[in-house]
Amino acid sequence: MSKHRRHRAREAALQILYQWEVGKVDVERAVETYFSRQWPYDKPPDESVRDFASVLARDTVSRLATIDPMIADTAERWRPERMAVVDRLILRLAVNELTTHSDTPPAVVIDEALELARTFSTEDAVKFINGMLDAIRKKLTNENR
Repeated sequence: MSKHRRHRAREAALQILYQWEVGKVDVERAVETYFSRQWPYDKPPDESVRDFASVLARDTVSRLATIDPMIADTAERWRPERMAVVDRLILRLAVNELTTHSDTPPAVVIDEALELARTFSTEDAVKFINGMLDAIRKKLTNENR
């Protein structure tokens, strides 16, 4: 899948996670609603975009018990639930990808998370997310040695 399509899939996954979190709906319903009613482009998504976004969103939700402690341990005195919703979801999405999608280089995952933060959050969030993900990446690298 092209870089552009993977980025579009990550944007979709973030928006699905936002609907799941804020709307308090099942992730399957959020996936279906997003692609059937909220897809922001004229042309329907490629199957590869839909599939990758759906996998990212589902995996992130199913792995929260693993992901959130990693974020909390790194954030020192900041529980994930106290973070801005979009920032928390970007972190969760990226940590999920860092820990389960070894075919994607960590630098790419982090760069994509920063692009999501630039699009959907603030410049301060970009710096925060960059620092958090870099620290988590280093911990994961040290654990895998």
